[in-house]
Amino acid sequence: MTSGDVHRTIDAIWRIESAKLIAALARIVRDVGVAEDLAHDALVAALEQWPESGVPDNPGAWLMAAAKFKAIDLLRRNERLERKHEELGRELETQTMPDPGDSLDDPVGDDLLRLIFTACHPVLSTEARVALTLRLLGGLTTDEIARAFLAPEATVAQRIVRAKRTLFEARVPFEVPRGEELGKRLSSVLEVIYLIFNEGYSATAGQDLVRPALCEDALRLGRIVAELMPREPEVHGLVALMEIQASRLRARVGPNGEPVLLLDQNRAQWDHLLIQRGLNALKRAEALGGALGPYALQGAIAACHGRARTAEATDWTRIAALYDALAELSPSPVVELNRAVAVSMAFGPAAALEIVDELNAEPSLKNYHLLPTVRGDLLFKLGRKEEARAEFERAASLTRNEREKAVLLGRAAACN
Repeated sequence: MTSGDVHRTIDAIWRIESAKLIAALARIVRDVGVAEDLAHDALVAALEQWPESGVPDNPGAWLMAAAKFKAIDLLRRNERLERKHEELGRELETQTMPDPGDSLDDPVGDDLLRLIFTACHPVLSTEARVALTLRLLGGLTTDEIARAFLAPEATVAQRIVRAKRTLFEARVPFEVPRGEELGKRLSSVLEVIYLIFNEGYSATAGQDLVRPALCEDALRLGRIVAELMPREPEVHGLVALMEIQASRLRARVGPNGEPVLLLDQNRAQWDHLLIQRGLNALKRAEALGGALGPYALQGAIAACHGRARTAEATDWTRIAALYDALAELSPSPVVELNRAVAVSMAFGPAAALEIVDELNAEPSLKNYHLLPTVRGDLLFKLGRKEEARAEFERAASLTRNEREKAVLLGRAAACN
């Protein structure tokens, strides 16, 4: 194996093992920033040694052992250690390198859960939670995160550094919350995962309409949480929603990178394995009594599309009813806008326009390009083409995605 092959192998192993490694180290040192540094020290050691010695049979165990020995050195050097840390150092020092055939000796599942809840702690801003989650759990570099969200690398780096400092200074416990606090914190975890997915599914800016790698990262995180928290219905609801939406990624983009609307997509291009996985996850959510959770409801809406063999076979009446339930449970202007689209398909554009017109005064949608997009579509269907043109032009001026802008300007021109 050449040096380049070894480095590519190490990179692949790091993507798989880094989250478990950082999670286990964070349990030991109680600081995600220090844990990440120790994990990277182990990675550097692998880059130095493996090209000569070869990749070990159990690379994850090797990295864990190397990182633990780094932790011992750190504990020894730190003169301000509390007695607990001294005892921990002695405990770790007695451990030996694991047998390559053995699995990691730590409760990996518990550690990963703790890391997920720590990285998604509400004490951090939404942007910081997303960046830190992708860094610690997605294994992405700062540059990769910056490119994914079209943000300056320095900005993302500062967010990550500040996030780790905030967690340390706020003394956020490295633990899974319990009782009522679990529900509050779980919603933050699911929100972060879905934000990552949405940025991949419909990029807010740039030349690309979709960024599949981000969708894959979010799906992987969602599946991990579902495996670690199998009794939480909303986790399965979110996984169902993401699996079914991800099934349409190939069909969402035309040959020249242009967006393809849902009703115009070639359904033969949909990934039916992902649809089936999504439907199975939805069944699990429903079996746990979570059919009316916000993510499960959105998953049920996605399932209506996934089950329809043709656009004409879509059960829009059921989708409108599900949006009614979602609006009742989690009222928001965006949910109401989506409900209007479903009402238009089920009961006609005039009924939907009434809903949309009420949203015109909503401050949070002032610069949301989908509001004039939907309104323009409804006006066009009603034959009010001059008004529709103005709405499409306004939508084009608001979007930061170049592919969407081109489509909206094309729709505006078609109104003439």
